[in-house]
Amino acid sequence: MNYLLSLLLIFGTQFVGAQTDKFSSFELQSEILNEKRTCLVQLPENYDQTSNYEQSYPVIILLDGAVFFQTTGGIIRFMSSNRNGNYLMPESILIAIENVDRRRDFTVTKIVTKRGNTSGGGRKFLDFIHKELLPYIDKTYRSDKHRTLIGHSLGGLLTLNAFMDANSAFDAFISIDPSIWWNDMQMKEKVSTTSTDSFTRKLYIATANQGEAKYERNKKRHDRLFELLQKQSAKQEFLELQYFKNEDHRSVPLKAIYDGLKFVNAY
Repeated sequence: MNYLLSLLLIFGTQFVGAQTDKFSSFELQSEILNEKRTCLVQLPENYDQTSNYEQSYPVIILLDGAVFFQTTGGIIRFMSSNRNGNYLMPESILIAIENVDRRRDFTVTKIVTKRGNTSGGGRKFLDFIHKELLPYIDKTYRSDKHRTLIGHSLGGLLTLNAFMDANSAFDAFISIDPSIWWNDMQMKEKVSTTSTDSFTRKLYIATANQGEAKYERNKKRHDRLFELLQKQSAKQEFLELQYFKNEDHRSVPLKAIYDGLKFVNAY
């Protein structure tokens, strides 16, 4: 597709030169998680211009940060920079959280296995984001109160759980091929009890083609979940499910991040 070619050109040209001073990282000692967490940062291209010193910017929190940081950063630049003139979304602050234990952090329920596992720490991880990370971002950068959460696979599962939390600090959610197989039955029950407040926020779900053998376990699950969400929502236009027939679980993030950001930023 044409926009993918454009993105590849961006990665080859706009991620060099003067813009490199917009990339940085920080470490945050979390009392909630009892560990130090590393985050990668991309600031808007025009963040340091004198005329913008009073301007604040939306915040995008990206899970699996080390994997998707450069891809997502390039897409955001392509969609928001006046260099391209697209203006498909506002210039934004990208914060990408690097992983320590993704199974622990991205799952809110514990699955019993023969061998011990660390799953089920998702609530605590969301508390870390809400109570420690976001306040740090607001203190350190010129951020405004609009916040988007992006997650893929188990990260997409956590994104769905965050959406269903009426007290979530996020305004928009991009869930890419979410692993709802983790606890499918509980997810269905959770939708039925989700507060109406959750449906005042935008949710985009991307589904990958995992082949005929996994069709029932992936696309149909996503379809059923989306139908349940639609039944609960009074704002159908705030929900979007997109199926990528020609993309698998690993390739779908590139297109889904672009389309997801376009959806949640549309007026």
